Amino acid sequence: MADGTTGYCVKCKAKVELKDAQKITMKNGRPAMKGKCSTCGTSVFRILPSK
Repeated sequence: MADGTTGYCVKCKAKVELKDAQKITMKNGRPAMKGKCSTCGTSVFRILPSK
């Protein structure tokens, strides 16, 4: 699992690989990853560290 392409799925209650992951920028300027859980398909959102 590559760093940044994993996230916590609240439905599965586990760390999962993101499917169709997109790197986005939030309104406050911080980077984030948005995608779907590879197991159940629920939306997963992960805030990345700002550099």
